[in-house]
Amino acid sequence: MTWSSVLDVAGAVCLLLGSFLCLAGAVGLIRFPDTLSRLHAATKPQTLGLILILTGLALTLRTWAAVTTLVLLAATQFFTSPVSAHLVGRAAYRNRCVDTDTLEVDELSDALDRSGWDPTR
Repeated sequence: MTWSSVLDVAGAVCLLLGSFLCLAGAVGLIRFPDTLSRLHAATKPQTLGLILILTGLALTLRTWAAVTTLVLLAATQFFTSPVSAHLVGRAAYRNRCVDTDTLEVDELSDALDRSGWDPTR
């Protein structure tokens, strides 16, 4: 087995695992009941799935131009997805679109109370 075929097999495995994680995230978006659970499904498996897909592409393509572009895409996804999910979750909480009875720890309500935030505004 040559080095090239080993990289092709590793790339194919990464592509399949990444595709499975993206599918699991999509199923979670449909099945989960509330905003915070859906945000979890939209960020955790989707980010790792995309990074695995990009790794599989890099192992398959093996050119510097492709690898640098894929690394830039992975870094962008890695940094923007959690931040945007955090902001959407915070906005949903402030607009009372979150079932607070299902939260095990609610640190945001204490912080909002200390800041003097008025939910009726």
